[in-house]
Amino acid sequence: MAHPVYANLPTTVFEEMSGLARELGAINLGQGFPDDPGPLAIRQKAADEVLNGYNQYPPMAGLPQLREAVAGHYGRSQGLDLDWKTEVTVTSGATEALAAAFLALVEPGDEVVVFQPVYDAYLPLIRRAGGVPRLVRLEPPHWRFDRAMLAAAFTDKTRFVVLNNPINPAGVVLPREDLELLAEFCVAHDVTAICDEVWEQVVFDRAAHIPLMSLPNMRGRTVKIGSAGKMFGLTGWKVGFLCAAPELTHALARAHQFLTFTTPPSLQAAVAFGLDEPGDWFTAMPAGLARSRDRLGEGLTREGFKVLASQGTYFLNVDLAASGVSEPDRAFALRAVKEAGVAAIPVSALYEADPVTSILRLCFSKGDATLDGGIERLARARELSRKAAT
Repeated sequence: MAHPVYANLPTTVFEEMSGLARELGAINLGQGFPDDPGPLAIRQKAADEVLNGYNQYPPMAGLPQLREAVAGHYGRSQGLDLDWKTEVTVTSGATEALAAAFLALVEPGDEVVVFQPVYDAYLPLIRRAGGVPRLVRLEPPHWRFDRAMLAAAFTDKTRFVVLNNPINPAGVVLPREDLELLAEFCVAHDVTAICDEVWEQVVFDRAAHIPLMSLPNMRGRTVKIGSAGKMFGLTGWKVGFLCAAPELTHALARAHQFLTFTTPPSLQAAVAFGLDEPGDWFTAMPAGLARSRDRLGEGLTREGFKVLASQGTYFLNVDLAASGVSEPDRAFALRAVKEAGVAAIPVSALYEADPVTSILRLCFSKGDATLDGGIERLARARELSRKAAT
């Protein structure tokens, strides 16, 4: 018999919209994956490892060379001093890392502060572990939290906070002052932070990603989660990283052991190679994505859409109400995919309570022709929506 925690859950909005895009032959600006195939040298390394390397079970915690490469990368790029032997675990993607963190650490009745809009895996996993989510509602256009919001969410029962930074779907890279405020609450309430930082390399312009782990008094109370899929635009590889102090890592690794146990060694070896020998990828990749962001944003602006700022991730958001669309975001998204042939994500689907219903998330990690077609079709969808409203 199916467990009610999962049996009653809807299909994710990402699968719903991508399924409609496939069924209808629509342009997919919904689910976040790039058109670019990813760095050639890393893909060649993976192919060579499949043909000539080790293809049996690797160590449960991950190949030593990848764990060393992860620690080295974060040391160079973020100033973190990680012991690869005791503080790094390789997982089958960041979602598995999140599951391991929640199942390893959250005890029944623990309150877990979560910011919404929220990645759709968080709340089911927290509840499966017995946790009680405490929701903090972020709003456009700035998607920031303040002291009053945190004070209302943190209680004597709070044991964890989940932070996604850079924020999907908001496209915000949190500034140091916000992170310091959150760290202050974590220390005051003796809370562990579970930080989903998969977009850490995908930041634009002058924005800089600051890991919460790097702030004073947070080193031993932070679980940092990264993703090679997002770092290298290889979303199907599902290679993730859990980084935490030894005591936390011990528990995290035990949960990982009974989830997926390990991750394909060929992909691990290729990711290690990519982290150690990235070439200009970590500068060229965000620069290219920034150009795509600007192409989509400028095209939509010319068509009369109100586009919100994007500092990172693959996403920018459109304010439908400010763009002359009276329909809620979900109704407009369904109209857009079914009648105009373009899929997008209604951000209201990423709220559990009191949703913002006027924001549409668009993925810009696509080729120019796809972006230009998406702009044209979104403009058509807006005209259809206006006609339906009259």
